[in-house]
Amino acid sequence: MFVLGFAGCIGALRENSFLLKFFSVFLGIIFFLELTAGVLAFVFKDWIKDQLKFFINNNIRAYRDDIDLQNLIDFTQDYWECCGAFGPEDWNLNIYFNCTDTNLSREKCGVPFSCCTKDPAEDVINTQCGYDIRGKGDIEHKTFIHTKGCVPQFEKWLQENLTVVAGIFIGIALLQIFGICLAQNLLSDIEAVRESCLFT
Repeated sequence: MFVLGFAGCIGALRENSFLLKFFSVFLGIIFFLELTAGVLAFVFKDWIKDQLKFFINNNIRAYRDDIDLQNLIDFTQDYWECCGAFGPEDWNLNIYFNCTDTNLSREKCGVPFSCCTKDPAEDVINTQCGYDIRGKGDIEHKTFIHTKGCVPQFEKWLQENLTVVAGIFIGIALLQIFGICLAQNLLSDIEAVRESCLFT
């Protein structure tokens, strides 16, 4: 992006045809790649859903291994009020939270605190609210933790905010088309001035 911006800026300031052509062509390539990605995402939405599930489950496995990843998962689960990729049972993939007999962790059969429903009366977050919760009944699941997965919650969020997301993508596309048009306009003006100088 830096190279593209630099080429456009210097090409416009110095009236350099090569840099303006580079800027215009590269911006056009990016536009068509984005357009292709959007069409492919729409056509292969089931494949994308599977990849998202695979990505989330891999991150669940590594939840305690990387603090940044842990914070990202906690933020996602808290923001979308979800737990796991498709539900709390996805946390069986993590060595600390699984329900196997070989697991000696205190967090066995639990979920991270970001899966817990928030109590408005509590000012301090209870980081142990998810301990042993999956070992209890379904009624306690629904009372104390979010039972919906993050993939369905993301799909729901996307459908509810489709006009905003589409508007952002259309706005970016229009800016790119506008940039291409301005570069081509400046380029044609530069070439017109050069041709007029040759004939005088």
